[in-house]
Amino acid sequence: MTEVGYIRVSSFNQNDTSQLAQVKIDHVFKEDISGKSSNRLKLQECLNFCKPGDTLHVHSMDRLAGNLKELQQIVDSITKKEVKVQFYKENLIFTGEDNPLSKLKLQIIRAVADFERSIIKERQKEGIEAAKKRGVKLGRKPKIDSRKERQIIDFLNDRLTKKEIAFKLGVSYETIRLTLKKIEKDYPRTKRIKES
Repeated sequence: MTEVGYIRVSSFNQNDTSQLAQVKIDHVFKEDISGKSSNRLKLQECLNFCKPGDTLHVHSMDRLAGNLKELQQIVDSITKKEVKVQFYKENLIFTGEDNPLSKLKLQIIRAVADFERSIIKERQKEGIEAAKKRGVKLGRKPKIDSRKERQIIDFLNDRLTKKEIAFKLGVSYETIRLTLKKIEKDYPRTKRIKES
């Protein structure tokens, strides 16, 4: 039976010394990466390393997974291998024979997170509707404003190509192409611009 530790910090500026400092560990896997990243190689190595009878020690649930769905998947997959998972911050232990209280705690945590997420989405919708009523324009600020549109027309008059205009304005060729489609009603001569 091996005592395995998994430690993750989300940036190189974070200190990992407080994680599992008081726990006797035989083998530690450390990772400097965001929990949102799907490319956590050390976590995968850690999960592959664990064998039946081992215990995986983790400081807190958010160190093991980026969201609760992923957390539940990882806990389920590792306990099926007869590996015990212990979270110290939450004071929870999961085994292949979990007691009902531990399962209930995990389900409550997930339900609370889902509830919070739905409230945040509802508030965002309310905020968007209120902003629209106040006349606030939402969405990305356009890359090409009216001043740049006039510049494009000037460049067209100087016989510049779309690529040349894109380079001068520091935007993509596609941005220029879409902008020209938008303004060609007002400036019919843009239809005659060279394609190269």
